[in-house]
Amino acid sequence: MGKQHKKHIKRSRRKQYLKRKNEQVKASIVRKDSSSKTAEAKPAAKKAAKKTATKKVAAKKTATKKVAAKKTAKKAAAKKAAPKTDAE
Repeated sequence: MGKQHKKHIKRSRRKQYLKRKNEQVKASIVRKDSSSKTAEAKPAAKKAAKKTATKKVAAKKTATKKVAAKKTAKKAAAKKAAPKTDAE
């Protein structure tokens, strides 16, 4: 008799479990529909972020170019100054 009773409990618990799962699936479908509207806005935000990132990289490149130009200018000035001291 105990085994039969356990079978009924298992069946009822299984039904409850499946009911919960189905409700969860239905709720996720509703969430996906609402999230698709925000998904349209996400590419625009990604593009804006990408633009700012490229601007930062470009600014960094120009800064390194300026530093390199200053270094070469200093070297050129040092070379010009060096022969004058040798000529004296």
